[in-house]
Amino acid sequence: MQQIGFDNEKYLRIQSEHIKERIGKFEGKLYLEFGGKLFDDFHASRVLPGFQPDSKLKMLLSLKDEAEVVIAISAEDIERNKKRDDLGIGYDEDVLRLANVFTERGLEVNSVVITRFTHSPAVTQFKQRLERKKIKVYRHYSIEDYPSNVPLIVSDKGYGKDEYIETTKPLIIVTAPGPGSGKMATCLSQLYHENKRGVKAGYAKFETFPVWNLPLKHPVNLAYEAATADLNDVNMIDPFHLSAYGETTVNYNRDVEIFPVLNAIFEGIYGESPYKSPTDMGVNMVGMCIVDDEVCREASKQEIIRRYYQSKEAFARGTGDEKEIFKIELLMKQADITPEYRRVVKPCMDRAKKEGKPAMAIELANGEIITGGTTELLGASSAGLLNALKYLAGIPRKVKLISPKAIEPIQRLKIEYLGSQNPALHTDETLIALSTSAAEDENARLAMEQLPKLRGCQVHTSVLLAHVDVKMFKKLGVNLTSEAVQEKGTHKV
Repeated sequence: MQQIGFDNEKYLRIQSEHIKERIGKFEGKLYLEFGGKLFDDFHASRVLPGFQPDSKLKMLLSLKDEAEVVIAISAEDIERNKKRDDLGIGYDEDVLRLANVFTERGLEVNSVVITRFTHSPAVTQFKQRLERKKIKVYRHYSIEDYPSNVPLIVSDKGYGKDEYIETTKPLIIVTAPGPGSGKMATCLSQLYHENKRGVKAGYAKFETFPVWNLPLKHPVNLAYEAATADLNDVNMIDPFHLSAYGETTVNYNRDVEIFPVLNAIFEGIYGESPYKSPTDMGVNMVGMCIVDDEVCREASKQEIIRRYYQSKEAFARGTGDEKEIFKIELLMKQADITPEYRRVVKPCMDRAKKEGKPAMAIELANGEIITGGTTELLGASSAGLLNALKYLAGIPRKVKLISPKAIEPIQRLKIEYLGSQNPALHTDETLIALSTSAAEDENARLAMEQLPKLRGCQVHTSVLLAHVDVKMFKKLGVNLTSEAVQEKGTHKV
């Protein structure tokens, strides 16, 4: 059983209460910039065991009668078809996905705002597509010398050019498909327009990480830096908070750097700023809900290593930057860990070295580590997966769950008709063959029933996997890492 380090029920309760308190500090209207993933936050669930991936959405649903959502997307991201790495879809498609999910869950979607608006064909087409779906669209524009030219920003030629987003609820959640979408600018533009209409609306920021009331070099905060290595975010002590209150809190470089400008914008709108520090702007209560610090430290160390292998894989595949690897290596030193601290690495590499072929290792929930090697019929991942299912079902290792006669036709199809050069079965093909065998074989059926128990398990492979295997492990909920080595004899991974 996975050890729990985070009290999710407490989080749902006190986080919503804290947001209500913040609304009350203004004139009953708060623009909440929502950073990170509003749901499916698997990073948070990995580093804070007990945190549910959809916790933030559940928390907001407790406020649904008081809330509405505005989704921001930058025209630049539409034009260059920027994609979400985790989902493989464009930001434009993700806006529609987010709108559907929020609506289905009971959150009111007010509108979509296109920031840095241009009249390019791609942007115009997307705007029309939204409008055909009866989604309101607003246009916000680029401002020259943003964010340094405060007098221009806080004027009718700055934020004043933006279309005012009509809202009716006390809480307006401003979210986006990813960073750089213009969430903060959307919130501040609305404050300007609300003030012109005589409403002293407020602004707050919700970012799960870094956790402001944990030490700067706490593994949970280091894991956030590892997760954002591509953005070059750096955690740092909030100097404004330290100066104002004499208290040490943690923020990250972009918020600290932009705070003087934000303060000037607040003063331009209201005459004075409601905040003395970037930490003051935040409403995140995650740090108050950690119930076992050691469990969260350990989980975060594992996440840093996982991110290290991810960055090496991205570089090997030509989609990553070597600087990301160097940064995460530095973070591992700060956390006093090496790649071998991940328990599945050594058994996997020992088997690969001994047999001279690709291997895999999987750590089950009880700590047992099962390995798999490459055979003529099965790839290492498939073999390891079947071995793990046998162990979980109490089936002897020597028992064959899939008859070679069932595998051979699949191999013939791959080689003779589909042009594959690798006859060994991938994980998806193996599971299909296993499900076919389960119709008549009791052992195969028992093995199939163990698949849910793989969720949350750790896997390491000695070579890069084919995309089909990576996707299958993701579907199974397995945390996968791989050595940045391409299997010999393959042309594409």
